[in-house]
Amino acid sequence: MTQTHIAITEQRDSARAGIELGAGIRTAFGGAAADAIVVFASAQHDYPALLKALAEAAGTTVIAGASSAGEFTNQSRGEGQVSALGIRSANMKFAVGLGQGVSSNAKDAAGQLLEAFRGIAKPALPHRSALVMTDALAGHTDTLVEELTLATGGNYRFFGGGAGDDGRFDTTHVFAGTQAYNNAVSALEILSSKPVGVGVAHGWEPAGPALRVTESEGTRVIGINGMPAVEVLREHAQRTGQAFDEQDPMPFFLHNVLGIRADEGYRLRVPLAIGESGSVLCAAAVPEGAVIHVMKTTADSAVQAARTATAAALKALAGEKPAGAFVFDCVATRLRLGRAFEDELQACARLLAPAAFVGCNTYGQIARAEGQFGGFHNCTAVVCVLPG
Repeated sequence: MTQTHIAITEQRDSARAGIELGAGIRTAFGGAAADAIVVFASAQHDYPALLKALAEAAGTTVIAGASSAGEFTNQSRGEGQVSALGIRSANMKFAVGLGQGVSSNAKDAAGQLLEAFRGIAKPALPHRSALVMTDALAGHTDTLVEELTLATGGNYRFFGGGAGDDGRFDTTHVFAGTQAYNNAVSALEILSSKPVGVGVAHGWEPAGPALRVTESEGTRVIGINGMPAVEVLREHAQRTGQAFDEQDPMPFFLHNVLGIRADEGYRLRVPLAIGESGSVLCAAAVPEGAVIHVMKTTADSAVQAARTATAAALKALAGEKPAGAFVFDCVATRLRLGRAFEDELQACARLLAPAAFVGCNTYGQIARAEGQFGGFHNCTAVVCVLPG
């Protein structure tokens, strides 16, 4: 049997927030210590103070998570808060891994993280998954996900995302135990006797013709169809009758992301700024030579994507009852939808009920599971459901 307890706090004193969350988790478990905790916290918090108080109150240092850009549960959402999920289970075993130096060597960081995993060499339990949170500002998240997949022989389901910092895009942190780290990746390994479900969907579709990325450097798209990238977006705005203020491009960018064509669909990339010589800086790498489209969506499509991801995760439980869930979506989705983002969360809540969920807005989303569109995404709903 698996028990979960989900909580969120507006307490701004970090130590008190940790005590409040930890005490609530311990009370929900009848005074017993949690086996593992996942926590998401606003950049307004002192992370070591928060995590140490949480560990002491909840009775465990098996803690993973990240700084975030909006925190929520099935009953509440906001910014500047801390959300957490405590787990106590007879069917699951947990371990926390940490890899550092992502910006300089993503492969080495993946190797460091996997040193803590216990299910690679001798899988005592048949179903292997991991929550993965990374400092997406350090870059190389696509490479990181690929390296984790290769090193584990494709036997793990991965879900999670890029840490946030309340939309500042300055410094983000991941959590491992009672400490916070930047330029790092952390994970909670979940070994389970029952299936763990992962679902992913985004609800965007092409709004224009196929385009070729003729020059790029990492997250910087320099040329599209042989022209400066910003010229292509300027033409798209004119063709579709949209305002495009190049001094304040985010309102346009939030509604016109780039979709990299892949066999399974479109992997989304959010433009963030206009750079030198008409280049466009994106939230994640766009490969040179890739075929892309400018994409469009609606609020209804975002809600349907959340439903699709949740339904896929529930289906992957193979008949088991859900005990609790994680939900991730992009900070760009929250900013674009505004108050309508609550409709997306309510759609997840209705499908998961009576199980509850915890989650946060991230700088990109991670998903890797059988039958799902895997990798590193932007503006995409990712749902993981734990079995009861």
